[in-house]
Amino acid sequence: MKPFPRAEVSRQALQHNLQRIKQIAPNSKIMAVVKANGYGHGLLNVAHSVCCEQGQADGFGLARLEEALQMRGGGVSARLLLLEGFFRQADLPLLIEHDIETVVHHESQLEMLETVELSEPVTVWLKLDSGMHRLGFSLADFQQMYQRLLACPNVQKPVHLMTHFACADEPNNAMTTRQIEAFNNLVADLEGDKTLANSAGTLFWPTSQADWVRPGIALYGVSPVIGDRGYKHYLVPAMELMSRLIAVRELKQGESVGYGAHWVSSRDTRLGVVAIGYGDGYPRNAPEGTPVMINGRRLPIVGRVSMDMLTVDLGPDGLEQVGDDVQLWGKELAVEEVAEHIGTIAYELVTKLTPRVAVELLD
Repeated sequence: MKPFPRAEVSRQALQHNLQRIKQIAPNSKIMAVVKANGYGHGLLNVAHSVCCEQGQADGFGLARLEEALQMRGGGVSARLLLLEGFFRQADLPLLIEHDIETVVHHESQLEMLETVELSEPVTVWLKLDSGMHRLGFSLADFQQMYQRLLACPNVQKPVHLMTHFACADEPNNAMTTRQIEAFNNLVADLEGDKTLANSAGTLFWPTSQADWVRPGIALYGVSPVIGDRGYKHYLVPAMELMSRLIAVRELKQGESVGYGAHWVSSRDTRLGVVAIGYGDGYPRNAPEGTPVMINGRRLPIVGRVSMDMLTVDLGPDGLEQVGDDVQLWGKELAVEEVAEHIGTIAYELVTKLTPRVAVELLD
């Protein structure tokens, strides 16, 4: 019997989405972003799925050094880039040892590079703050930092160049156009590879598709835009979050269910109890009416989500039984829709699953 709750991850869906991104950005290399445990899909599951001989990713983007070391330990030999860069000077020898590239976004990182002794230079991507105002060098400081990197013997030449979008997931927001123009104007005559586009940039801003694109959530079959769906871009959900009915019971009109007697039934009905809750990463704040799928039927959550369970109104004529599978999101129920019901984004849902949820790689 399969474990539950479980996240079933489709290798074929990941490969399909990678090929679809290549179609959308045919002139760009693909840096598949696999931070946060491959967006909850399993870091090595994703890496090996898109490292197949045909149409593989050209490199991988990660947030932390520990993730990159896990990739190397798992046999991944592709290019790896630390999108947040290194945090300590002591990390730099590890970058050399394991052939890991780094973003430089702050002067403290540059100072560490200038004062360390390394056996060979590090490959660096210099980050421009073109408007996100989170990480990166300002337009005024960028050239100076670029020249310092060129002068640093611990930096491999050429220096690569990047920025990050603030509003690319708003297709009508002109800020992205301004960011593209600011970046292109500043780096037009500089050597090195260039990258601007995240998933939203790749899908909605084709002029941002430079030497590399950095798809994250799109690789997993999910649209980065609120109200949109991955399937509209011919992407396929890579994760199905599944659990099971562990109890079915009759509920009379006027009776409540769950903590705080929060929900009271307006009719005689049948309730299903599903073995998943906030201890598994399913949000406690999921409101009544958030859908799940059971035997092809969309059914609403009722009552409060608890640590280990949630309850579903099966209706007075429901035929569901103990042991039936329950899909919390997946091919039949888009994670984007579930996120909209809960008032969050799909990114949060797929990345916050806890270790109690078994992650299985299929096909």
